[in-house]
Amino acid sequence: MSETSVQRRLAAILATDVVGYSKMVGEDEAGTLAAVRRIRAEIVDPKVAEHQGRLFKSMGDGFLVEFPSVVNAVACAAAIQTAMAGRNADQSDDRRLELRIGVNLGDVILEGDDVFGDGVNVAARLESIASPGGIVVSASAYDQIGNRLDLTFVDMGEQQLKKITRPVRVYHLATTSRPATQAATLERIKPSIAVLPFTNMSGDAEQEYFSDGITEDIITELSRFRNLFVIARNSSFTYKGRAVDVKKVGRELGVAYVLEGSVRRAGNRVRITAQLIDAETGNHIWADRFDRELTDVFAVQDEITFKIVGMLTLGLEEETLTRAQRKPTESLAAYDYWLRGKRLLWTVGKDNLEARKNFENAARIDPNFSRAYSGLAVTYQMEALDFPLASEATKAYANAYEAAQQALALDEADYQGHIALAWPLLYRNEHDRMKRHVDRALDLNPNDADTLANSTWLLMIYGEPERAVELGKSAMKLNPRFPDWYASFLAAALFTARRFPEALEMRYKAPDHFVDSLFNYAALLAHMGQLDEAKQWAARAVTRLRERPGASSDTSKSPIELLLQNNPYRRREDRELFESGMRLAGVPG
Repeated sequence: MSETSVQRRLAAILATDVVGYSKMVGEDEAGTLAAVRRIRAEIVDPKVAEHQGRLFKSMGDGFLVEFPSVVNAVACAAAIQTAMAGRNADQSDDRRLELRIGVNLGDVILEGDDVFGDGVNVAARLESIASPGGIVVSASAYDQIGNRLDLTFVDMGEQQLKKITRPVRVYHLATTSRPATQAATLERIKPSIAVLPFTNMSGDAEQEYFSDGITEDIITELSRFRNLFVIARNSSFTYKGRAVDVKKVGRELGVAYVLEGSVRRAGNRVRITAQLIDAETGNHIWADRFDRELTDVFAVQDEITFKIVGMLTLGLEEETLTRAQRKPTESLAAYDYWLRGKRLLWTVGKDNLEARKNFENAARIDPNFSRAYSGLAVTYQMEALDFPLASEATKAYANAYEAAQQALALDEADYQGHIALAWPLLYRNEHDRMKRHVDRALDLNPNDADTLANSTWLLMIYGEPERAVELGKSAMKLNPRFPDWYASFLAAALFTARRFPEALEMRYKAPDHFVDSLFNYAALLAHMGQLDEAKQWAARAVTRLRERPGASSDTSKSPIELLLQNNPYRRREDRELFESGMRLAGVPG
């Protein structure tokens, strides 16, 4: 193309595709193609025309649209997703189609009726990281929208998009992060609530852990009730230290109710205030203040929990209510150490060692405190991750096993103890016993996001990848601002379920600092026929594997042998899927 024929302009580009399209085509090609054609004729084309857009490319499962205005582009995207949610309301699960949409404002090149260039490429990459039913926009688009649309955006930070040189700051449209039909269904079935971090009013920053611990305990106890949908700690704590608009919180997290409060600790007394707010109207439903001796802190937590549940739901299960009333320990000093340790749980390195010291102190003060031992078990599990392929891991898992056994001997209803025991059982190749403890943990606390996310990996290895996928997705709903490892575990489960396109989509959201994750990605790309890229990731993974602490002690084993040791699949077909993918990617065997 000559320089004189190149036409450039600034344009808003909307990119969209159908979630899980390849899998659906494989199962019902004619039906899927017909459904996509209907969506285009009944929803996409009319909305694009209404908002003055021009559809310049159709790719079977996706569309690229140019708009003269970013406001029009985002308004069109929101209208499409709203219409799709309405369509899906009357569809069975196997007939439901969901879209992902990305919007970017950037420089584009025109050639005839076609549009291409970085402006288009970024929009396409933004679409790939959107959630099903969701919309993601670039910072350039977000800055131009301003307050012109009555929509709420959440900053996702800078993202390294695939094949885009520079990181791009992105925002997701909170009102579509969960499709409207799904939110309505959840509201009918389970009242939904987010517990915001209680404010530390003690005038002492060192007491921050105490107010955070009170908040976390209330979240934990509420999550035990099956007929409540409780947002996980990671997501609700993103509002810590911020002046918040409760209505905005409700929209961003997709909940109907918000609990906020404060904690003031002075001497041997504590004052806890709490207020329950309707997130849609901003009206206060209930508020109370509790002035108690510190020794009564557990009674205060129980009282707050039961008042909230009484407001939100009917017909509590007797066993669950009994568990929620159980005091974890009679010793406030032990509880205090446990709170300090819990703040550092699921970390590695120095933080993990600090958490262990606190749990050890809690167990020393109260040898009957089960949560101290289940916390200890998790710290040993995290230590094993530091040395996943060395003899140190064997010792760490042995310690984790003993601590988890002790926790459950003291309290069989300690759900974290069951998950903590499941991990060392997995690496002892006691798959069936591991599975029983996973099931028991899910039965005891079906709404704890971390438990569901851990179960995603454990059940994938056990040989129930489809169930693992559902648990992983549920974990992300409960914790919309989920940590990296949720995405990593779900991507592996989707791969094992042979849902390769979905696994690839999820892999874009997963970190690359997990060595196993890198190998899983290489195997996935290999099975999808992207061998050049698979080999690049495999080479990177092998280098990282050999740099791991303790790796030198396993020089007698090939990388494939080490990875299969660290991923002890119960089913031969799952093991062979992973192994064959690594071999195709060129991993030394």
